[in-house]
Amino acid sequence: MQAVSEELVEGVRRALALGKPRRFKQSVDLIIVLRDVDLKSPEGRIREIVYLPHKPTKEPRICVAAEGDMALKAREMGLEVITREDLQQLRGDRKRAKKIAKRCDWVLVRADLMGLAGGTLGPALGPRGKAPTPVPPAANIADFVERFKRAVWVRTRNQPQIMVKVGTEDMKPEEIAENIRAVLSVVEEKLGRQKIAKLYIKKTMGIPVQVAL
Repeated sequence: MQAVSEELVEGVRRALALGKPRRFKQSVDLIIVLRDVDLKSPEGRIREIVYLPHKPTKEPRICVAAEGDMALKAREMGLEVITREDLQQLRGDRKRAKKIAKRCDWVLVRADLMGLAGGTLGPALGPRGKAPTPVPPAANIADFVERFKRAVWVRTRNQPQIMVKVGTEDMKPEEIAENIRAVLSVVEEKLGRQKIAKLYIKKTMGIPVQVAL
């Protein structure tokens, strides 16, 4: 990963300082404005999972679709577990599928259940920018959960920009800056640095701060 510039750290400090205090812990968002990108072409689209070097203190809600030992361990970790029977019952129940898609930020699915999860939860997760994520049957689900606590989607949609959560307001500015650098590295690798026009950093309810490239 490239070194973090002092300008980037200072930009994070400014974004954290702006805006009124809120009664909830605000996330810190990175907005990347792109230029000369054809979103209709495969080359102009980006859809990548990035694992941030520093885990945000506001953890995502992770759900696990599994059975057997993996389901048992997930329950022991306090996670919401979706069984094979649950997935089968979701067929035709769009309302319930949407509720699951709304409350789960990540849905980790034991690989042998991916076909079933894709058919029942996929249509509800897709419009929310989410997707079932396969986990090998023999994998340690605890390790996967820890990884996905610091995972974010980096993707383009209908506009030439990328917006991604890179931390929470109680983190150190240097940690947030390193998370931003991790996201930028992926975008630069996929699209090229010249495709990045502007960068903004903001809290959930804060004022955007532009950072020089």
